[in-house]
Order: sequence, then C-alpha cells, then structure tokens
Amino acid sequence: MDLRLCEKTALVTGASMGIGHAIAGGLAAEGVKLCIAARRRDLLDELAREILAAGGPQAQIAAVDLMEKDGPQKLAQEAMKGLGQIDILINSAGASHSMAIDTPDEDWLEAMALNFTQLRRLTLAVVPDMIKHKWGRIINISGKSEMMSLLSASSPKAAVHAFAKALSWEVAKHGITVNCIGPGRIMTEQVRRRDSPQWIAEHAAREIPMGRYGEPKELSCVAAFLASPIAGYITGAVIPVDGGMRRFAF
Repeated sequence: MDLRLCEKTALVTGASMGIGHAIAGGLAAEGVKLCIAARRRDLLDELAREILAAGGPQAQIAAVDLMEKDGPQKLAQEAMKGLGQIDILINSAGASHSMAIDTPDEDWLEAMALNFTQLRRLTLAVVPDMIKHKWGRIINISGKSEMMSLLSASSPKAAVHAFAKALSWEVAKHGITVNCIGPGRIMTEQVRRRDSPQWIAEHAAREIPMGRYGEPKELSCVAAFLASPIAGYITGAVIPVDGGMRRFAF
C-alpha cells in the first residue's frame, strides 16, 4: 500500500531511542523529511546516519530539552525553520516509573510536565502552521487506561487522551487529525536494561494473549498509517498496540 507520505515533513520527539527512534525510521523509509528531536545529540547523529544508510533523506537534528521552560517553543521554531513546515507531529518523548503514596509533590509535578504539559505546549505551538496549510497529523504515544498501580505517567497520559480528543474537534475542519497510540509492553532499550529475559518471558506468558512483548517497529507501522493521507477519517482515537493485553473492550 502506498501511504502517500513522500515529501511530507515530520517532527519526531523522543527520537533518540525506543519507540520514537523506530517511528522516525519508519517515516523516513516512506520518504518523509524529518526533524528528529531529543536531548542526546550523539544518539540523534547515529539515527540520522542510519536513515541515510537506508536510503532515506537527510534528517534535521534538534538537540533540545523539552523540560526547559521554552523548550517546546524553541523546538517548534527550529523544526519549522529547517523543514519549512510541519505536516506531522509525533509526540513520543516521555517516561514512566513507579510512584508511592508518599512520593513528594515535586515528583508528580515533574511527571505531569514531562508527559503532558510540555507535549501540550509543543502541540499548540505547531498547530497554527498546520491550520495555515490546511493539513496535519498529530500522533501522541500515550499508554493504557487500566491502572493497577501508581505510575508517574498514568495521570499525565490520561490528560493527553482528553486533550487529544478535545483538540481533534477543534482542528478537524482544517484537515488535521489528532490520535493517540497506546503501547503495551514494547521491547525498548529501557525494558532490556530493567528486566531480565526470564521475567519478561514469564510476564508475557501470564499477561499478554500474544505471549510476547511487541517490537518498536510493530508500533511504528501504525504511526506511519495514522500519519498518512489515507488515514484522514480517523481522529480522536486511542489505538492500542499491546498484543491484546488490555482486558476491557471499552
């Protein structure tokens, strides 16, 4: 299937590793001109070389810390300057870890800033240019809505879902779609460092109907489809990529 993405432009945050890295590579393979963003310049340089070696276009690199107060606006400006316009925004930057009842308030505020507030600021910095060009795709990498423990990203990602749904109503008339992808257990570098192969295998057998963790490329295919012109009637959705791990139908 031709996704008709050639010559489109995209800003991908969290592109240095894991899901963001895979999405950037997937879009580049479709001919998308990229601005890849993260804090670590060395990892972005490596990704840019991988894209070129695979026959993709030269990627613009933006080593920006989104947690800085003006980080989202700075990144939006850098990306628009380098790309000319931003057709696609992939919000993949974020992190999650366990919290406790007595976790300090500043830790909760930091998690909200990283996983929601700065995402919102970047998105709203990019949307006016999409409205100007009467086309756009906003894709947020979020999470599941079945909470079984206190995690730093759970509440912010729920806010992302609500924000994306509301924004989808506002911008649909301008040819812009807004969707979320909810990853299940994906085999990222972080997971490999944190969990043993035995624990991963046992957890997958117990909790995931498919019996295994997903690969970042399996999620990147969904992102590429949602970013394409042929997905223009899908908006305001939260699409799980989790091997059937969610227990509820709705």
